[in-house]
Order: sequence, then structure tokens, then C-alpha cells
Amino acid sequence: MFFQTALRIKAEKNIRIGRWTALALPKNSNMLIINADDWGRSAAETEAALACYKMRRITSASAMVFMADSERAAALAGEVALDVGLHLNLSQPFSGQGPDQALQQHHHRVIRFLKGSKHAQLLYNPFLRRSFAYVYKAQAGEFFRLYGKWPAHVDGHHHMHLCANMVLSRTVPAGTKQRRNFSFWPGEKSFFNRAYRGLVDRWLARRYRLPDYFFDLLQCQQQHKWNRVESLARSSSVELMTHPLVAAETEYLMGSEFAALLQRVPTGSYAAL
Repeated sequence: MFFQTALRIKAEKNIRIGRWTALALPKNSNMLIINADDWGRSAAETEAALACYKMRRITSASAMVFMADSERAAALAGEVALDVGLHLNLSQPFSGQGPDQALQQHHHRVIRFLKGSKHAQLLYNPFLRRSFAYVYKAQAGEFFRLYGKWPAHVDGHHHMHLCANMVLSRTVPAGTKQRRNFSFWPGEKSFFNRAYRGLVDRWLARRYRLPDYFFDLLQCQQQHKWNRVESLARSSSVELMTHPLVAAETEYLMGSEFAALLQRVPTGSYAAL
């Protein structure tokens, strides 16, 4: 079903936003990107990530638009020269000012579909093709208004940028830097789970620029994956996702163990990918 749908989508017209096209930059193949999600969702989340950035414990962030702290967060990012991408919101109602009625309606349809069942993101809904495109373009356009430039990368709140409607569309311009699926080793997930994630990543890599690996900080803490992350970051591009509002994550980010890790591996932001 995945391949059949992919073939139907492949011929669709590419939807672009204004003159946004990706530059053919050389890929930096060995670095650790420490990215803080939910920048701008609330003042508390922005401040937690900002504190980490000032201490050089994160290298980039993913910003939400049309949310309670979006305007202030954009101004702060400019003041400290933080590398910021778009944290595409397809799963949570907007909490800030700005979205018009049309956007609210399209956004509500997308949320209702994706939250309708735990497998909804695996299914392509042709009846919502226009709504997904509308919501993405509106959020990318708002990001440009707030930050004065296009996002350094695109990922998704609750990882919904990896839903079938986004993966199989041409809504996001070719060449854009995007977050891939979580990286799992044999035995950590079922064969089907890993095969599906690998299939999606290979499909995305044909059109977008992805890090080589992607991990979650909390999982690395709980499952003792730091040796793996460190080893990979010496020869590959590795993204480490964090949510600094979570006390356990901030404590680790600010601690001596993580500081020592950062001394041993090259670090960078999505801008260098």
C-alpha cells in the first residue's frame, strides 16, 4: 500500500513557498547536533532552552509558530544568534495570535485525522492533501515573518512531519534539511518497525537532507546509549533531540558528564549539515 500510494503521489506538482529553494551546501559528515524542541510554545520552554544555549549545551532549536511565546521567542533567537528550524505543528491547537479562520479550519481537520487513531499517521488521506499543504505553508510563512528567513530545518511536533501525508507529498521544498526517524539497532524494536522506519528514511533522503542518525536524550539516559552516540558523532552527523523543560534533561545537559562528552566530539547546528 505504501509503494502504491507513493507512485500516485510522485507525479504531483511540487508546492513551493515563494522563492524558497535550498542551497547546495557541502555536507558536514561528522558532528553532534543538540536540538531543543518546542521553542516558542510557552515562555517556560523558551527560557529553559535559552539557558541551555547560553551555556553551550544545545546547538540549535525548533520553533513553533502561532503559539503563546512565538513572537518573543523569535526576538530572543535573533538576539543570541540561535540557529532555528520549524517545529511543524500538526497535532496541537494554536495557543497564540495570528491564525485566521481558514488556517484554523484546515489545522483542525489535520489534527482530528492524525489524533483519530494511533495508526493514522501511517495512512495517506487524499481528502486532506490541500489541508496539509495549507497548514505547512502558513506555518512556514509565519516563520519567515517572525525570523526574517526560512527555517534552518524542518521537524515536527510529536514527529508528525513523518506522517504519510507529509512524507508522500512535495509540500516541503526539495533540499530542505529534515529530521529523520529515530535510529534503532536490531533487537531494540521489531523487524517490521525498523524496516518501516528505514523505508521512510530512504524515501525522504531522495528529496531532503537528513542527519545520518537521530536519538532522544531521555532515551539515551535511560538506555545507556552515550557510547553509541559518541562513537557515531566522530564519523557521522548525529542529531540529539532534547526538551529542556523536562527537569531530568536539563540536569543532564548542564552536568559535568555531558560537558565532558561535548569536549570529545565535534558539535554543530543544522546550518552546518
